[in-house]
This record gives sequence, C-alpha cells and structure tokens, in this order.
Amino acid sequence: MKRIHAISLSTLSGLLLAAAWPANGFVYLLFVALLPLFYVEQQFYENPSKRPRIQLFGFSYLTFFVWNALTTFWVSYSTLFGGIMAVLLNAFFMTIVFYVYHVSRALTYNRSGQFILLFYWIAWEYFHLDWDLSWPWLNLGNGFSAFPQLIQWYEYTGVLGGTAWIITINILISRTLYYYFQEGPSREILANGIITLILLAGPVLFSQNLYKNYQETDNPVEMVVVQPNNDPYTEQYKRSPEEVLQHIFELAEKKSDSTTRLIVAPESAIQEKPLYENHLERGKSIRILKDYISRNPDKAIVIGASTYYVFDEDEEIPLSARPFSNSDRYYNAYNTAIYMDDTTDIQLYHKSKLTPGVEKMPFKSLFKHIENFAIDLGGTVGTLGTDPERIPFTTSSKEKIAPIICYESIYGEFCTRFVHNGATAFLIITNDGWWGNTPGHRQHLQFATLRAIESRRSIARSANTGISAFINQRGDILKATKYWEEDVIKHKLNTNSAITFYVKHGDYFGRIAVFGTVMLLLITITSAIIKRNKKILR
Repeated sequence: MKRIHAISLSTLSGLLLAAAWPANGFVYLLFVALLPLFYVEQQFYENPSKRPRIQLFGFSYLTFFVWNALTTFWVSYSTLFGGIMAVLLNAFFMTIVFYVYHVSRALTYNRSGQFILLFYWIAWEYFHLDWDLSWPWLNLGNGFSAFPQLIQWYEYTGVLGGTAWIITINILISRTLYYYFQEGPSREILANGIITLILLAGPVLFSQNLYKNYQETDNPVEMVVVQPNNDPYTEQYKRSPEEVLQHIFELAEKKSDSTTRLIVAPESAIQEKPLYENHLERGKSIRILKDYISRNPDKAIVIGASTYYVFDEDEEIPLSARPFSNSDRYYNAYNTAIYMDDTTDIQLYHKSKLTPGVEKMPFKSLFKHIENFAIDLGGTVGTLGTDPERIPFTTSSKEKIAPIICYESIYGEFCTRFVHNGATAFLIITNDGWWGNTPGHRQHLQFATLRAIESRRSIARSANTGISAFINQRGDILKATKYWEEDVIKHKLNTNSAITFYVKHGDYFGRIAVFGTVMLLLITITSAIIKRNKKILR
C-alpha cells in the first residue's frame, strides 16, 4: 500500500465518524466508519516486514485527530488552549488503544483477533469515564443520542452497549468484505453476512418495539423551566444578584400558575460573592429567594449558584481547599444547585463530575502548582469541592428529584447513583453559551436523552444560554427553546420509581471489558516473551 493511500483511507475513517456524529450526522455511517482504518491495519498485519508498525500509529492518529477536530472544535470557542489539548490528547489516547490492539493481534492472534478490539476499546471508554482527564464526549455509543427509537435497549446496557454494537458491526462487515475479495463467494461469507444483518437489524427492531410499547406511569409534576439567556461573557457574572433573580422571577411568572410545583433555573445563575454556606441565610440572594417563596408557598425553586464553605480549624482540609490570603484558614468553592420551598430546610448539591482544566486541575496531588493554569470561564476558577454521595432533593410532597449540573449529564452510571438514592426524575441545569452557535450545545442536549433512556427518568433541562427542554422517559425531546433566546417553558413530567437493569448493574460492559483486556494483554506479553526467547535460542 502506498503512503498516500494509507493517508487517504485513514482520513476517510475520520471523516465518516464525524459525518455520523450528532447533532446533524447520518448515524448509520457509524457501522462502516472504521472500515478504511481496518483495511490500513490489515496491510500492516499481513506485511510486518515491509511496513514498520510504528507507521500505523501515525495513520490511526490521523483518523482520530480528524474525528475529534471536526466534532469537538467548538471547545476552543471558550478556551483556545483547552480546545487544542482536548483534540490532541483525546486523539492520542484513542490511537494508543488502537495501536496496542494491532500489536496484540500481530503477536498473538490470527485474523479473528480483530474481536479483541471490542475489549480494548470498551475498557478504554470505561476508564475514560473516571480519571482526571475524563472526556467521554466521543464515546462511540453517544453517537445514537439523536435517535432514541434505535437505542431503547440502553436501559439494559447503557452507552457502552452501543459502543459494542458499532465495533462488532464494523468488524463483521470488514471480515465479510475481506473474505469476499480474497476468496470469492462462499458459504462462509454468506453465513457471515447473515449474522451481520441479524446483529444490525435485531437491536433496531427490539428497540422500536420497546419504544412503541413503553408507557409512563401517570404521576405528573408540573414544572416551569426558565432560560434567562444572560451572555456568559458579558452579563452573567457582572449583573447583580438582584437583577438576575428578578429577571428569572419575571420569566417564571409568564407560565406559572396555581398548578405549578417547581421552577427550574440554570447553573451558576447566582453569583453573589461571597455566598458562604456556613451562614447561608445571611446571603442577599437567599433572602430574595425566601421572599419569593413566601409569596408563592405552593412552589419550589431549583437554581444554580457559586457558593463557599469555610473550614473550622479542627476540620480535615481536603485537597480542593484553598487558603485565605490573609489568614491560615481554608475554604472550598463549589458549583452548587440550591433547592428551596416553604416547608423544608434549604438543600444543596455540589457538582461532583468536574470539567477538567476548568473546575478540576488534573493530577493536582502530583503537581502542586498546576492550579495557576486554570482556565477562567467566569465565576469560580480552579479545583472545586465535591460531594461524596449523589443525594437528590426531597420536595414538600416527598418526591426525590436529582439535580445534575452541566457536564455531569454525560455520565450514565454517575447519574444512576441518584436513582439508587431514590430519584424519580432528573433536573439538568447548565450553561452552554460558552461555545457559540456550534454543535456543542446541541450535542449536550441530545446526550441528555441517553440518561432518560438508561434510567427511565423524565428530565427538565434549564440552560442559561443554549437549549432548555423537557425530555420524557423514552428520550423524546417534548418541548425545547431556541438557541440564544430568552424563554420559559412549562410541562407536566411524570416521575418514575422503577429500576432498570442498567441502573441496577451500571456499566457492567466496561467491567467485563477491563477483565478481558487484562487477560488479553497478559497473553500478548507472554507470547512476546516466548517468541523472543525462541529467537535468542536460534
């Protein structure tokens, strides 16, 4: 294979992956997007003496760079450095996985060894959900988020099941074409083709049946979602708390009536500094909220804020704590959701899946001064404090509603922990205006549909800027605002207390893949040692 052909095919795989991706992609391309890269890898597999393996690293990096760049370029709208690093590093990590797969296959396995990529890739996506550089935006199973009719079975597998589906179909089609061009028509090729069709169509038909027959239990809660549309670059962090809250109340009143039970306002709406949790009632914003609730005792409100907590001298100081410049005391900063009604104490939840480089400095325990490189997106900068548990808010009617803040909504198993603690519906509060009118805010909205399907929980989503929406338990977007428009929407969402298979078992696909990957790598290393010793003995 000529170098130009390898470059062209590698680029083609990246282009196909990008063309399939939300928000406006042709999703079925995911089932063939890896075929050009597989062909390049096959040439290296069959001709190891003619093509040094390290060249494959460059070709596969090209694939993943193109995919990452075309689908997540919008990160650079908020931070040029962060956007560049997100593309370069994520492509690099994907390339390592693919290259290790190739080496394992070449050292140990025959042509059927393609299926070990299933274990390696799913294990990588699972690992990518929970480390300091977590960025699972391009986990393959997310690609179906705009088509809930195809993936109702995510309530059994979660997103990693979708990843397994995509890789399996790509491998089966690749093998079928390989044998056809090598050997011509045969019964084996026919059988392989039939298996491919069954595995492709079966989940779709099963999903459509689930979609058609799924019925929500009638247990409505009327909610009003506010989209104040404060520009995060020029307004949100500069307007006074009184102005921001008055604006939110005025919008809410346009749709609220005596049947409305909950008003949902966006992430980081309140920027009163300092708003200390040690004495929360002293905060001007809290007094304004309490006054509103006293005038509307039949309603509750959920709203985002930046809050702080000062540690007592005898308290354990966490790694996220910051020192005061004028004393030896420490405090934590939080991205907080606040719940308030007229019957219970103020309830707080702190965002706990933090955005790397913005709200969490990667590997801070190893690099003490890395905090200086925090990316400033307004509000509180640097590593934030988190909560150890996913505790939902309890309403006056004893419903439990999960507050999910922004980036947390792309983590399936993380969100199910609210359900384990009794959550019957999800509230997503976010601020998607950092990225401009790019695919970023639309992808973020569509990924929320995955959480609805996995947990069978209705979702109310309030975006400061971006798209606010209501989503039902099938993942349908019922009502949605327009991008970058001040708006308010109202809907009755059904709560649900049923537990899905995925909620009960979480990302078991990932845990199985990790175990399989460890075994396969041990076999690969053992095989490499044996082959090396044989060469030495000769």
